[in-house]
Parts: sequence; C-alpha cells; structure tokens
Amino acid sequence: MVKSTAETLNPTRVKLDVEVPFDELKPRIDEAYKTIANQVQIPGFRKGKVPNRLIDQRIGRGYVIETAINEGLNGYYQEALREAEITPLNRPEVDITSAPGAEGDAEAPLKFTAEVDVRPTIELPDYKGLKVTVDPAAASAEDEEKALNDLRSRFGTLKETDRPAGKDDFVTISLTATIDDETVDQADDLSYQVGAGTMLEGLDEALEGLSAGEDAIFETTLSGGEHSGEKATVKVVVSAVKDRELPEADDEFAQLASEFDTIAELKEDLKKQASEQAITEQGVEARDKVLEELVKLIEVPVPDSVVEEQVEQHFSQGGHSEGDDHDTADHREEVTENFREAFRNEVILDAVADAEEVGVEQSELIEYIISSASQYGMDPNQFAQMLDQAGQVPLIMGEVRRRKALAKVLEFAEVTDTDGNAVDLTSFVKPAGEQEGDAAEAADSDDAEAPKEEKKAPAKKPAAKKAPAKKAPAKKAAEKAEDADEAEEKKPAAKKPAAKKAPAKKPAAKKTAEDEGTEA
Repeated sequence: MVKSTAETLNPTRVKLDVEVPFDELKPRIDEAYKTIANQVQIPGFRKGKVPNRLIDQRIGRGYVIETAINEGLNGYYQEALREAEITPLNRPEVDITSAPGAEGDAEAPLKFTAEVDVRPTIELPDYKGLKVTVDPAAASAEDEEKALNDLRSRFGTLKETDRPAGKDDFVTISLTATIDDETVDQADDLSYQVGAGTMLEGLDEALEGLSAGEDAIFETTLSGGEHSGEKATVKVVVSAVKDRELPEADDEFAQLASEFDTIAELKEDLKKQASEQAITEQGVEARDKVLEELVKLIEVPVPDSVVEEQVEQHFSQGGHSEGDDHDTADHREEVTENFREAFRNEVILDAVADAEEVGVEQSELIEYIISSASQYGMDPNQFAQMLDQAGQVPLIMGEVRRRKALAKVLEFAEVTDTDGNAVDLTSFVKPAGEQEGDAAEAADSDDAEAPKEEKKAPAKKPAAKKAPAKKAPAKKAAEKAEDADEAEEKKPAAKKPAAKKAPAKKPAAKKTAEDEGTEA
C-alpha cells in the first residue's frame, strides 16, 4: 500500500512524500519485463519469450525499473492526492529519491516527492449586509424611443443613395490586401454597416465620407488567413451606399411587428420593456459592486505558476508571437491581472457556495447551456455534446454554482440608489439566485445585419441571459482585455507528474511522466 505524507510549503503549495513498497511495484516490474520482451529481438529467442535475466544483461535492469516507474508513477501520485485530500491546480514537480536497485538493494521501495500548487483555504468574513450604492433605475423617453426605432430598423428597407457614407449606413465594398506590393487577399461585393467594427481595423474610418465609385487606402493588421497578424495595405472600393428607410410608426406597423393592434399598445409595451431593462442594468451594477466589496474583505493568495501557465496558453492559442501587436507587454500585464482577479473571485465564491450549501439542478445546467449555445450560434444539443466530449461539464457546473453563490450574497446585501432610496432587487435575484437577468449585455450588442422581411412576431422582451459572476471563471477573465479573443471557462487541471530525476541510468521516467496528463 502506498504511504504518503503532505507538507504545506505555503498557502498555495504542498509537498507530498510518497513511498511505494517493493511488493506494490513488483507487478509493474513484471509487466515491464513482458513489454520489453515483446519489443527486443535477440537471436535464439522469439519475441515475448526472452528471459528476464537476458534482458537484464542486454538492456539493463535499471531500464526495466524505469519503465515500471513510468507506468505506475501517475497512479501512485493520484493515490497520494486522494489520501491527502488534495486537489492540484497544475502539473507537479516530481523528484524520485529512491528506487529498487539503489545502493545495492534490489527490493528497495520507490520513493519520490511531488510539489504541486493547490487552492488556498480562506476564512470567510461576515458577507451578509454588504452595502453598495447604485444609480436609480429609470428608463428615459430616449430609451423608449430607441427601443421603438430599433424595432423599426428590423423592418426597414435599404435604398441606394448618392450621398457619402456615414456611420450606420450600409455599403457594398470590395477589399484588396497587399503586403510588399503582393496581393495576399481579396474579397468582392461585401455588405457592411459602417461603424460595426466587425471587419478590419481602420475600415470604418476609411469608409466614412466615401461615395459610390470612390476608394481609399489604409494600413491595418490582418486578422485571418495565413497572414494573420501581419501588417498589410488594404484598398477599399465602394460600389454602393445604401440608406435605411424606416417604416412609419403607425397601427399598421404595430400589427406587422408585434402582437398588438395599435401603435399605442406597442409603445406601452416597449415602455415597460425599457423599465425592466433599467432594473436589470441596476441589478448588474449592484451585483458587480457587491462582488468588489466582498473581494476587498478577503486576502486570497494566488499561485504565480498557475497564472503564468494560463497567460501563456491564452496568447499561444491565437497563434501570436511575443512582441507582435497582440502580445505586448501592456496587454500581457493586463491579461495577467485579469487571470489573478478571476482566480481570487473563484476561490471566494466557491467558499460562499460551500457555506450556503449551494447546489446546481439539472434544469439550471440545461438553461445555462442553452443560453451559452445561443451566444455562439450553435445548436444546444451539439453544444452540450461538445462540452461533454471535452470534459467541460464539471467546469460549467462550477460556474453556475458560483453565479448562484454571488446571487446569494447580493440577496443579503443592502442596496440603495444615489437618491438614498432602498433598491428592491427581487425581480433581479430570485429565491436562492435561481435566475439572474443580464439584459445589459444584450443591450450592448448592435444588430448589424441588413434589414430583411421578417414574420410577424410579438414585440416581447427576449429571455434574459444569466448574469455572470464578474470575471469569476478564470478562462473568461481575459475577455476584459481582448477585442476578439475567446475565453472558455478554464480551470487548471491535475496532470501527471513530471519527474525531475531518477537514480537509474536512463532518464525514461522523466519523459514518460511528463507526456502523460490526467485531468482532475
């Protein structure tokens, strides 16, 4: 039986001393002999029939021992983790201190140490009754008018015009990108809304003021294809500028665009929606401020190695190189701080969830998956299958649980507006934080699609997204600093140990242990 002891080196790092008796390792050694016998060719012996003593002579018993250690090291490490009730955050540093054959003892036990980063244990303060101040929730006449105009825009028509293009106009364009006078990319007859910011950096500025038949040249950094990240000169040619004509806001429009028969009824409904939106935005502000106040009360040690690993993964995923326009010192510093903040938030909210005995119902998990799938434009079933295959479901459950924990803290908080009025967030935080609205996120995204015919549909407020815990999941932490980067909730996984050294001659133990990874 594997014996182990754990020593806390600091609040975020633990050292395991592990001893594996020879009898425990012997089956691995026997299996190693069989494996090697099937791999080597020795005259006079068939594969798999080579005697152990001959393998010792030709290959060396040290290599056999190393092979056995490689095969069993992770299992022994995982057993030691379970015994010590430790959940690692990253790959451990392993040092093999003794193995069979060391100092002439053929049956010496296997001994190794493993240092690994762990989550710190924190003591929660009294988080009930946190006081925060938010802006009053009031929808203005401008908000109501904007809601009506946004709905009218969905049913608008595009009409070519002779005037120069301005913000929000639709244009038909052709793009040609060159690097060192060589054409590297070209696209024709693209439909684009000026100001959308969904294509190349500098395109919106180049388009403003151009009329049909005119062109402009600008410098930019390509964001796709084999030349992604490279500087290029782009020529944009405008072939058409289109005005959006909005339908009249009358009873006929109300019947076309909604379930209402009159424009007065439609306006009243949009007014109600604007009011609900204002309350939702107020709730989001209160939620974020409550988290900020909670974090101020708790000192959370953050393991630097874990953050550094996540930062490197973040920048390497986009195919960027250090020093390019994306991976700059300032940007890297910002992303690093976001990951550190995310780690602190996770630790705190997980502790709150434990204290409040917060659980996650299957219906809540399904709701989250459906909401997330819609954001990515994916079928919910396909999205759920992708998460399951990637082993991400436990991480998703953790995020939902943290959201509920934050909702619980908000439920206990004392929230007032800047006018001194108490704020009732019952409509934002439902019992036990079962659902939180975050329509503010939806309000920030503009519909840049060209107007088109749509079927008659009720002008109702869309289902609100779940309000995320502010930068709670580590993978999302860097979104604050990114323009187009994705961030999937990612939590450090426990991986197989990387052996630093072994007493045997061949360094096989190090290589194999590093190459094998096990998710916690």
